Amino acid sequence: MKRRGSLLRLKRFRVDELKRRLGTLDEMKADLEKKLTDLEDSVVRERQRASDSDIGRLAFPSFLQSIDVRRKNIRTTMADLERERAAQQDDLTAAFQDLKSFELAEEERLRRAADAESHAQQSRIDEIAMVRHLRKHAARQAG
Repeated sequence: MKRRGSLLRLKRFRVDELKRRLGTLDEMKADLEKKLTDLEDSVVRERQRASDSDIGRLAFPSFLQSIDVRRKNIRTTMADLERERAAQQDDLTAAFQDLKSFELAEEERLRRAADAESHAQQSRIDEIAMVRHLRKHAARQAG
């Protein structure tokens, strides 16, 4: 029994760990989305500044190029995170199904054990009743 309990805890831990990983990946994606939004905001701010001076107008195109590189890197990272999340989601689904099948098998085993115990107890009660009946019948015959 101890082994089954440990196995059940291990399966639950696996499911919980995969849920935590998914949560972490979701947080990372949200952070990257925020960074993209911040980049867009900085482009708007720098465009305003660039229009105020000649140096700004000259430097703005190189600023846009660096922003494009950063944007591309962030999007690449987000795509990688999506692939990782999909793989983790598949793992979570498999682990959850494994956990549920183990739990159902354990419930069925416990039900069968309870049924067997109930059957054994009923057999003992029936045997006691039969012995009483035979004793009573033997007492009537003798008396």
